[in-house]
Amino acid sequence: MPSPFPGMDPYLEDPQRWPEFQHQLIATLFQMLLPTLADRYRVRLVCRQYTSEMPLFTSVIREEHQEEFLEIRQRYPQQLVTLVEVVSPANRTTAAGRRLYLEQRQQALQQQAATVEICLVLQGKPTLNYARDGLPEHDYTVSVTRAGNPERYEIYTATLQKRLPKFKLPLAADDRDILIDLQTAFQRAYDQAFAGRIDYSRPLHPDVPLSEEKRRWIDGWLHQQKLR
Repeated sequence: MPSPFPGMDPYLEDPQRWPEFQHQLIATLFQMLLPTLADRYRVRLVCRQYTSEMPLFTSVIREEHQEEFLEIRQRYPQQLVTLVEVVSPANRTTAAGRRLYLEQRQQALQQQAATVEICLVLQGKPTLNYARDGLPEHDYTVSVTRAGNPERYEIYTATLQKRLPKFKLPLAADDRDILIDLQTAFQRAYDQAFAGRIDYSRPLHPDVPLSEEKRRWIDGWLHQQKLR
């Protein structure tokens, strides 16, 4: 059974589900990119590991994190061309997660690489600072910067009620962008790990911040799908 939502599924932001979803989405993007890039580029799946700490009353909660991301490198030389990241809740809610995420991004920018940030997370503070005044209403974003121009962002947006966007993934200056259909990637990742496994009669995880209007929309939508 596919995800019942038209775009991103907010039930995947549950901390018990997110790590598997992030892994499957990155793996799916890897599989989508590999056939197109095999001649001139090498696509690497890389893992970042760290421990976050959160105070709780008189104790400290420590959590281990593994976050995979993609590096697209030229075959000769092994120059980094594009960094592709899927933002995790820990990148937006913990000091360690944010710091290491931004360090990885800064290293890519220093190498004159393009960066792609796919943010399908609602909780926490955005990782990137840019003007949002002119953007349409949105819940999720894909932010793209191009090599040598790190201050300029190309922003692709989506709301909870709509499909995830297509976006242009930049490569080396002498190559055309690759058009990525994020909704297709999402659906493949969902089918691999979560089809038939989520009980949508249960409420969302309390860490997922949504307005009352959007919670009512979710309730109505799931009723239409006969899942409530």
